[in-house]
Amino acid sequence: MNMDEIKGNWKQLKGAAIEQWGKLTDDELDQAQGEREQLVGLVQEKYGKAREDAEREVDAWLARQ
Repeated sequence: MNMDEIKGNWKQLKGAAIEQWGKLTDDELDQAQGEREQLVGLVQEKYGKAREDAEREVDAWLARQ
């Protein structure tokens, strides 16, 4: 899926994101609105990951969607 498709299907994908990153809240994911950079920032903040690690994790998740 490309980023436009992810943004368009974000409401459906939020459930998969919550399964992947259980510490993220529904409200936080609503604010991210399918934006990669915001999602990376949330994963980095909530899980204490380095920026590069969070980017790799989010990119891998996006590739599976």
